[in-house]
Amino acid sequence: MTSGNTGYSSLVSEAEESQQRRLARNLGELLQELRVAQAGVQILFGFLLSIAFTDRYAGTDGYVRVTHLVTVLCAAGAVALLTAPAAWHRILFRRGRREDIIAVANRFAVAGLAFLAVAMTGTILLLAEVIVGGWVAVALGVAAGLLFGVLWFALPWRERGQGPVVEDEDRPLD
Repeated sequence: MTSGNTGYSSLVSEAEESQQRRLARNLGELLQELRVAQAGVQILFGFLLSIAFTDRYAGTDGYVRVTHLVTVLCAAGAVALLTAPAAWHRILFRRGRREDIIAVANRFAVAGLAFLAVAMTGTILLLAEVIVGGWVAVALGVAAGLLFGVLWFALPWRERGQGPVVEDEDRPLD
């Protein structure tokens, strides 16, 4: 009597376990990717904070100060967005919400990378403004923005549209 149910139950358990393993792998991969970005953005944030306490900064004009503030705010936004998935994971730990965490964390990661791209572009613009100034600084800032935009967003989005969309339940959630 139980042998038929046991076989069915074990198939369901294996499918459930497989899905749980996939979710765990996806979450692990996402968190590892975020660790890479977090380290860089935290170093950048510290660097940007230290600039305001230099003698040279005291003599800068409003353009440099506004650019610096916007850059610091974007770096802070990147830190918030790139570390939020770890907080979500901790708070929702063992609540059966791993799939939700992955979906939200993915959106946070993409938004965090956008903020990081703007912060990196602003940092390059600031440094170029101090070193060479004028149109060359603006050109370097635009070039940096284009580089980040193309490498981090345009090319991956283009590639995303090239492949087939897999609709089955067994596909990885990436």
